[in-house]
Amino acid sequence: MTDLPERTCSIDRLVTHPKLVEAALSGRKTQQRRDGVYAYPNETFTLEGQEFIVTDLTRETIGDMTDAEAQAEGYPSLAMYRDLILRMHAGMEWDESAPVWVHHFKRVD
Repeated sequence: MTDLPERTCSIDRLVTHPKLVEAALSGRKTQQRRDGVYAYPNETFTLEGQEFIVTDLTRETIGDMTDAEAQAEGYPSLAMYRDLILRMHAGMEWDESAPVWVHHFKRVD
């Protein structure tokens, strides 16, 4: 992992909100954007007894996000994702150039 930065948080904090856990368990959520690195490719985490594996870790800006990627985050649209993020983080502004780490994952069957 020498080309990736050090982890900024533990993998068990990657997906925590109950609705997003439910979306991951149902297969609707396969990505999680964070401002730091929570996991590296091939690492696993468990949600309600189900194992998931991180398949990729990419660097993007929040402005690169599309409706399809918002859906992969477990939201119906980019507009709903943006609105929720701004409600969750009081005082935050939506900065299209803000860098994020995209954790891609899938369920291990």
